Amino acid sequence: MSEIPMVLADRVSKSFGSNRVLRSISLKVDRGEVLCIVGPSGSGKSTFLRCINHLERVDAGRLSVEGQLVGYRQKGDKLYELRPKEAAFQRREIGMVFQRFNLFPHLTALENIIQAPMRVKHMSKSKATARAKELMERVGLGDKADYYPAHLSGGQQQRVAIARALAMDPKLMLFDEPTSALDPELVGEVLDVMKELASSGMTMIVVTHEMGFAREVADSLVFMDDGVVVEAGNPRQVLNDPQHERTKMFLSKVL
Repeated sequence: MSEIPMVLADRVSKSFGSNRVLRSISLKVDRGEVLCIVGPSGSGKSTFLRCINHLERVDAGRLSVEGQLVGYRQKGDKLYELRPKEAAFQRREIGMVFQRFNLFPHLTALENIIQAPMRVKHMSKSKATARAKELMERVGLGDKADYYPAHLSGGQQQRVAIARALAMDPKLMLFDEPTSALDPELVGEVLDVMKELASSGMTMIVVTHEMGFAREVADSLVFMDDGVVVEAGNPRQVLNDPQHERTKMFLSKVL
């Protein structure tokens, strides 16, 4: 029997008012796979990512993580939305890193990381702190535990945000353009942490403009435009020899 995919999207659609942002998106991500999603601004990439952990509700189709419907339960042939508390419980296992770091400014880097494990998983402070220190080392910030966000560079703040997501021991990591708010010289330090994560076997879906990262690290690449998957496949193949005119046009501007 084949393994259940980590993420399975089946004809997922989403509108904001009259604006159809996602139009029947179907794709799957296997356990341990790194999928990069590229495309122009406004193509629906970030919205799709937010649907995976039910930060946005889907209007049609279904999304599942490890075979479990996201944000809904099925009774007979009808879907019922989970209560916010149940959806939040599901979301514990899905880490998300945003463009903006969203760190609590009044807490140190270490304190930012231990909040969720203590509050959501009821982990003891000593255990959460020990784990946070391990993660700070892992993202190359072992000496910055007591620094407040204002005293860290953008790249360092984003690495703290990654450590914070990892502190919940997620089975899936979502990255929404994690380097787009950074100065160019700080991009590499964040991508290096993401490469290490990928090589450790973490399942990752990454919305990104970093084509070099997609080429080097991704197992598969999806090009989205206007709410649809235009082209998908092996990253090197899609980037070197795109089959669709729209993909060619986009890549000619970014490569």
